[in-house]
Parts: sequence; structure tokens; C-alpha cells
Amino acid sequence: MAYQSLRLEYLQIPPVSRAYTTACVLTTAAVQLELITPFQLYFNPELIFKHFQIWRLITNFLFFGPVGFNFLFNMIFLYRYCRMLEEGSFRGRTADFVFMFLFGGFLMTSDRMSKSKELLTQAFTIMLVYVWSRRNPYVRMNFFGLLNFQAPFLPWVLMGFSLLLGNSIIVDLLGIAVGHIYFFLEDVFPNQPGGIRILKTPSILKAIFDTPDEDPNYNPLPEERPGGFAWGEGQRLGG
Repeated sequence: MAYQSLRLEYLQIPPVSRAYTTACVLTTAAVQLELITPFQLYFNPELIFKHFQIWRLITNFLFFGPVGFNFLFNMIFLYRYCRMLEEGSFRGRTADFVFMFLFGGFLMTSDRMSKSKELLTQAFTIMLVYVWSRRNPYVRMNFFGLLNFQAPFLPWVLMGFSLLLGNSIIVDLLGIAVGHIYFFLEDVFPNQPGGIRILKTPSILKAIFDTPDEDPNYNPLPEERPGGFAWGEGQRLGG
């Protein structure tokens, strides 16, 4: 019975969020079981382009580090805000969601071409949080029961928390910058006088990922609910 409940809950996670979080968990499990090492995962331009270790373009987005508080903290935020985006503003737009992944990953990779031995999973998570927070500006957040603020401040609160833990905030700033570029090009610039839509999802992604229109009478859950975690939970103003 418990297995069936867990399986049902797992299958209810939207496909992109399910695939990405599963890949992160499996990658971490493989490292913990010593099937692979972190040295096989990190971003290294020389190893990628001179030794053709192309998998590093993907695996550096799949590993937060060894199992511990940092891993659990980041996985919860990744799952929560990735799922909320996919079930909210990207509902019925799976191809657009995948394109955001590719666009964000491309910008982060391009920025770090001169660096090596880096993992960009945390930057990618911050990008997802940033886009969600800007699309839900009136949601009130509560962080560990200590801070109350509106959603657009959440990425900065997470960066401050990372700093308190003694981590480098460079990757957080990278995630915020890439998230802002995407949000500006997708949500702001096209709606300005004379603005145009620069980001266009390729037709091949739409053919692969998009499904026929859903029931127009379907009433989706509020975007701030999925996930069910108290860390960084939100409530709409006036709610």
C-alpha cells in the first residue's frame, strides 16, 4: 500500500520536474555508492572539448554535493520551484519549459568557459526560483519561520543564507543573472512599446514535448501550493 501511494505521488509530478529531480537523486546515489566520482561530473572545458567528455555539459547540473544538509536543502528547493513553474505558468507548455532549461544551461555554460572544476546545479536552482518569484510578485514568503517577505526577495534571501553557511555566492549570482535575462526577454521586453519576442521555442521541441490542449474547464492548483514544504512557503496577499 505504501509503495503504491509513493508510486502514485511520484507519477503525479509533472514530467520535466520528475525527470530532472530523479536525475539529481540518482547521480548523488551513484557518487555515494562510489560507482562514479565527483571528478567525473564537474564542468571542465578542456576535458569536454579536447578529450570529448561531452557528458560533463549535463552532469555538472545534476550534482549538489555529498548527501547532507546542503544536498537536502537544495533538492527541496529544486523540486518545489521546478514543480511550481511546470504546474503553473508553464502548464501545457512543456516545450517552452524545456527551452528555458536549455537557454539557462547555455548561458551558464558560456559564462563559465574560462573556469573549471565547477558544478552549476545550485545556480540552475536559483534561476528557477528567480523566474518563479518574478512571476508571482505578490506572494508572501516565510523562511524558516524567521523572515517574512514577498516572493521577489526569495533568491536574495537564499543567497544570504548560502553566505551564512560559508558557501561562495558566485554561483547564486550567476543563477540570479541568468534568471533575470530569461525573465526580461520572455516576460518584460515583448510587452514594451516596440518590443519583440526574442526567445522562440524551436518547432522540434514543440513536436516532441507538447501535447494536445487540455480540458479548458480544468482549474489548476494555485502555483504556490505544490511541493508542500514549509521552507520558503508562500501565500498570496489578500489570501
